[in-house]
Amino acid sequence: MTPREKYIAFNAIFIREILRFYRIWVQTLLPPIITTALYFIIFGSLIGSQVRGIHGVSYMSFIAPGLIMLAVISNAYANVVSSFFSSKFQRNIEEILVAPVPSYLIVIGYTAGGVARGVAVGIVVTLTAGFFGEILIYNIWVILSIFILASILFSLAGLINGILATKFDDVTIIPTFVLTPLTYLGGVFYSIDLLSNFWQQLSLFNPILHIVNAFRYGFLGISDVNLVGAYGICITIIVLLYGVALYLMRKGHGIRT
Repeated sequence: MTPREKYIAFNAIFIREILRFYRIWVQTLLPPIITTALYFIIFGSLIGSQVRGIHGVSYMSFIAPGLIMLAVISNAYANVVSSFFSSKFQRNIEEILVAPVPSYLIVIGYTAGGVARGVAVGIVVTLTAGFFGEILIYNIWVILSIFILASILFSLAGLINGILATKFDDVTIIPTFVLTPLTYLGGVFYSIDLLSNFWQQLSLFNPILHIVNAFRYGFLGISDVNLVGAYGICITIIVLLYGVALYLMRKGHGIRT
């Protein structure tokens, strides 16, 4: 394929993914707003008013970055896994497979769609957070870079889930039993400084902890983990997941029958 043909192929997948979640915005963009608002009301206003500040900031300000990242992670993942599995289930993935489109373009196209939804949700959730308190910005470049890296990471994870899934139940197993526990144990609502030394060390094996804390650093300038280490973990996992997704796509595992 020529560079122009590759661009057209990528653009077709990318635009289709954007239109897919934009057409059903009531199901894709509205729920994160409502969920985040409830989190702020319950944890921020009601419970947070009884909790002393953490690292010198109010509890509301402390949990805001984590709640934004929680929405980004879940929506980037959900967009790709649901889209790819639906294409498999409806058999229209075959239209892409029979076309002379390189496997890496398919991976990048679906991933870009997940990133687009992750960023869109992140923006609307951040605006929602602004209604409940002042949004502080310590380093905008850290915020934007972690925004993108987290969206890429979980879009790739969602794509792998979508490739391997053989039935609808397989689409929900990973988010329910892996992603959700890791997210809630990833320092969204607390600082690991409050934990005993054993649980602090164990928490460091959770990649979402590093993502949430790096994102929080961009807003508040505080973090429970090393910022450079957080970037290193993010990029390393992205490279590994991209390699796995590309391998599965080229092998046609769970796709070609």
